[in-house]
Amino acid sequence: MGALTAVLYGLLGVFLAGWYFNRWSGNFSLLLFVMTLVTFAYWLAERFHFAPRRAAAARALEAEEARRREQLKAQGIDKVDDNLASAKQAVLLQPWWLDWTAGLFPVILAVFLLRSFLFEPFKIPSGSMIPTLMVGDLILVNKFHYGVRLPIINKKIVANHDPQRGDVMVFRYPKDTSTDFIKRVVGVPGDEVSFRQQRLYINGAEVPREPLPPPGYYDEESMRYQPAFKEKLGTVEHGILINPQSQQFHWADESVTFPYRENCRYSAEGVTCKVPPGHYFMMGDNRDNSQDSRFWGFVPDENIVGKAFYIWMNFGNLKRIGAFH
Repeated sequence: MGALTAVLYGLLGVFLAGWYFNRWSGNFSLLLFVMTLVTFAYWLAERFHFAPRRAAAARALEAEEARRREQLKAQGIDKVDDNLASAKQAVLLQPWWLDWTAGLFPVILAVFLLRSFLFEPFKIPSGSMIPTLMVGDLILVNKFHYGVRLPIINKKIVANHDPQRGDVMVFRYPKDTSTDFIKRVVGVPGDEVSFRQQRLYINGAEVPREPLPPPGYYDEESMRYQPAFKEKLGTVEHGILINPQSQQFHWADESVTFPYRENCRYSAEGVTCKVPPGHYFMMGDNRDNSQDSRFWGFVPDENIVGKAFYIWMNFGNLKRIGAFH
């Protein structure tokens, strides 16, 4: 069993190293699930086989020691060297391969349940959500806000709140579900979302926005200021970055397809999309630097991971810690 455990740990090390160096993609939820099952099997084996066998061996030592003492006493010898305690300790000692498997099962199970049904950590990988979220922010995602889902298959089994305009949501990228994205919910099922001439419209009404006081947002990477605005989506006020002078237009090559592609119309002014049932239109707060639903389409409900709500750490700026909109 020790050799088998060493092989399993070796395979785990190879898998994690390849994942870290982008040799292959990985599903952390699936990895945790497999680790939970494997350590549970070891825990059962320890509980019902190995531990009772060690306890029986310890009792046999006690019985043997008792017989030895009786024999010596019959010969008139009362003083006997006693190493029973150390011998029992050695017999009862859990081997390393059980300590590192069965012993870890409760911890891995707790992490798996916590991450699957309550809260999941997420690291902001890009600047698409600036100024709300910065690269390097470590955030928490509420996994049950939008309903309880089975891990791995992401099947909703208990409904809760529906995503609302303005929510910051983590979801599985529709074109590669092994990758998690984070954007803001802009359109919910039935909405007509337009982004024309750098302005956002929902169901024909322009979303209110007002410029923040000069000089705007300071981008440390480019070392220059960018125009910043305060936008109100539903009841949520949040900051956005956009350059009204850039007049970017958003297009989709006819060869680029996605589900419900026919719901979107592209022009030199921008894009207009009708959000289909069970789907959401997502955009980044850094409007000129965000690959989002304008380019790759809608996010289906089954891709939802959870609602982002709290920055629990940013090692470069501790003042970032706290709740956000």
